[in-house]
Amino acid sequence: MASTLKINTLTGVTTAGSIAVTAEGNSTTTNLQQGLAKAFVFGSNAASVADSFNVSGGTDNATGDYTYAYTNSMRAADVYSSPFTGSENNDTYAYTRSGAAASVRVDTLTNDGSNVDRAHSGTIHGDLA
Repeated sequence: MASTLKINTLTGVTTAGSIAVTAEGNSTTTNLQQGLAKAFVFGSNAASVADSFNVSGGTDNATGDYTYAYTNSMRAADVYSSPFTGSENNDTYAYTRSGAAASVRVDTLTNDGSNVDRAHSGTIHGDLA
């Protein structure tokens, strides 16, 4: 029998911000909050935000060099995962140049390592402040 659970808030019993979920295989648990993406951004070649979650805006620093500010900051600088990818051409890749608690800086480059203006996207995982 299928059922539907409708709620507005989930809170852990022992710790309000920690909910254990039975993982694949049914033998271990995983922390729900740790597994959620804390932000994502799809940015244009001028740091315009086409779609995002927890991103308040972008700054075009230079050719292929962008900074995105978080609406809600991460716990600390450079202690979160922020993989990015180029999304226009097969000859483009993107990487996180640096991560601050309140923003992430991203570069897009061609295969020869030259900065180039290209659309890009990324997801941020880690702890919010």
